[in-house]
Amino acid sequence: MLRDEQKADRRSDRPVWRIRGGQPCPASRFGRYIWGIVNITPDSFYDGNRHADTESALRHARSLCGQGADVLDLGGASSRPGAEDVPAEEEKRRVLPVLSGLLEERGKYRERGAAFPLLSVDTWRSGVARAVLEAGADIINDISAFSWEPELLEALVSFQPGYVLMHCQGRPGSMQKEPEYDDVLDEVLAFFEKNMNMLVRAGLPEEHVLLDPGIGFGKRLDHNLALLRGMDRLLVLGRPVLLGISQKSIFGDLLGLDRAERGEATDVMTALMAARGVEHHRVHDVASTAQALRLVDACCGE
Repeated sequence: MLRDEQKADRRSDRPVWRIRGGQPCPASRFGRYIWGIVNITPDSFYDGNRHADTESALRHARSLCGQGADVLDLGGASSRPGAEDVPAEEEKRRVLPVLSGLLEERGKYRERGAAFPLLSVDTWRSGVARAVLEAGADIINDISAFSWEPELLEALVSFQPGYVLMHCQGRPGSMQKEPEYDDVLDEVLAFFEKNMNMLVRAGLPEEHVLLDPGIGFGKRLDHNLALLRGMDRLLVLGRPVLLGISQKSIFGDLLGLDRAERGEATDVMTALMAARGVEHHRVHDVASTAQALRLVDACCGE
């Protein structure tokens, strides 16, 4: 059998992830899915205010598309440790014009028969989720597991988007003060099982769900490392995993790296986790991640 056919056979065994309208997620470009981060905020931990206005956010999104992003993840409210809540109307004011611009651009790509990234919005607010889903977003990336605004669950069931179910202990403003677990891996596994059951009972099929262990969200270094070491156990739940580790403080804690120095460490961790079965990677530097995933694809038989 030819190598490309062997790849297709192996990838057909991976769990299906369905997005808006129940459509299977399109094939990735690099063997795994790259989520390009578009922070439309003045206080992102990494981007600062570099893409806080509509035009600069659109330029950045286009650049990530050109680098090979499979998904563009738009965020109008920072979720970094210590971040303050942003009112829903302000979050919509930031996100909707960028989403509208990208939807218009996607239409032009499709007229030419060209691929364009899926569009995700990083929000836990039900009103923001409804607004972006009505506008045409494909995915909701929710750090709260629909617990901070339970009405979000109703929006998910109504629109049937792709959904990222993330584990977070506490809220951004206080989550890193004193996070505690008896066994972080067991507790995160139990959390995922409980919340997936709630989603399915409410009417969102399991195939619409991605799992994110929430590295750095209410977790100390030892908690983060336990989750990364135990990634195989997270994968046995039968859902794809999204890993958001790009430029995070784990690299400062382990290696003494400042934020501007964490790119290579991010790529190494991305490659390690991809080789262990993580399919979705949320990153700031799409081009560098694409190189790391090409190496995994070439060397690990995928």
